[in-house]
Amino acid sequence: MKSGHATGLDRRRFLRGLGVGIALPAFGSLWPIPAQAATEAVAEGMATTATGAPLRSAFVFFPNGAVPSRWWPEGSETDFRLGETLRPLEGLRSQLQVLGGLDHACANPGPDGAGDHARATGVFLTGVRLKKSATDIRAGMSIDQVIARAAGNSTRLSSLELTCDTVRQAGACDFDYSCTYQYNLSWSTPTTPATPEANPRRVFERLFGAGEPGERVLNRLRRQQEDRSVLDYVLDETRRMQRRLGREDRDKLDQYLTSVRSVEARLQRSERLGPSRDPDRRTPAGIPAGHTEHVQLMYDLLVLAFQTDSTRVASFCLAHDGDNRPFPEIGVAQGHHDLSHHSNRPEKIAKLLAIERWYVTQFGRFLQSMQEIRDVDGRSLLHNSMIVYGGGNADANQHTHTNLPILLAGGGGDSLRPGRRVHRGSRPATNLFLSLADRMGVRGLERFGDSTGRLDGL
Repeated sequence: MKSGHATGLDRRRFLRGLGVGIALPAFGSLWPIPAQAATEAVAEGMATTATGAPLRSAFVFFPNGAVPSRWWPEGSETDFRLGETLRPLEGLRSQLQVLGGLDHACANPGPDGAGDHARATGVFLTGVRLKKSATDIRAGMSIDQVIARAAGNSTRLSSLELTCDTVRQAGACDFDYSCTYQYNLSWSTPTTPATPEANPRRVFERLFGAGEPGERVLNRLRRQQEDRSVLDYVLDETRRMQRRLGREDRDKLDQYLTSVRSVEARLQRSERLGPSRDPDRRTPAGIPAGHTEHVQLMYDLLVLAFQTDSTRVASFCLAHDGDNRPFPEIGVAQGHHDLSHHSNRPEKIAKLLAIERWYVTQFGRFLQSMQEIRDVDGRSLLHNSMIVYGGGNADANQHTHTNLPILLAGGGGDSLRPGRRVHRGSRPATNLFLSLADRMGVRGLERFGDSTGRLDGL
């Protein structure tokens, strides 16, 4: 924003200057920002709502599909009853859209044969057909990274990638598809996954810096100064070296410098945005022993990242498709993937439904936290967000990828109409992503993946 917000920024700088390292609440005296500033932000394609508050988007992936008969609601568009699987979200129904009829045709076998689990994860946010190979990898840029390129310059982190899974970047998985496809949801280029972080401690330190509460701001400033000194030295030395190299070596050096400049750009953005906010809580110790605690902690970090405006774009892979984790915390000793191939056996379906409800319950806890936090414009954090929750397998018992189980939560800053079940017939899921990208300020994106147009009626 070019003008009209000086008072709020001066107040923040003043507090930071006193060494107050806490996430600031929404001060009514500093809000609303002038209409002109909000209009400028929207016109410039920034990820903001009509009030000028930040607009956030997150994409949450769960594995192994859902039992269709227990997932879909019954009733009309606005007067409906949530299915058994989604019932833990009953108290948040006014914040939900249950979206039926969304497909990922590129996850279907076609000439590629088996490998539905690798395709389910790899296609979910890219919407392209994956190249079937264990070593020659080619997918597509994921929608979160497309959005991050447009909206990421407003925050310290252009995007945040989370997981509660193992991270694998090599080897063959699922009928000779690279494990990279199956274990990565987000892709910065067609050949480069945006590797997610599973360790809550590393996520926290990436967001707020290392050290104890009250120390983090100074620690981050010292680190930035050290990084700046190293970068200046590297750039100076490479300029001198460039004059002595042959053409082929200069090409190699240019490739190296591209990476260095990317680091420099991130550092410049961090310097421009000033010190990060310290949330005044202890750094997580690491990955918890219990899976429930791990998932909840990562959701809490996502809330904190949005609340402090550290990022406005995130992806969260709860587990890769095909994950065979047991769930002893809810009395299920069998693996999730094994149970998903239930062959209509009631005892297997009952255990599978317990796992699916567990995932939905954790998602509901996350949404409730978002709903309870007031944003800078007085609305809830959830109202000013767009949260996609879904999987790349529709019915894992049969490995189908049509009519995927997908929810859209939040009000999109008044750009969405939640509290509905919406079914628009068979359409690419990428049509939904294209519509969300529009709201996040992405300009000039005519198509994404296999999209055929925008998804109307959101």
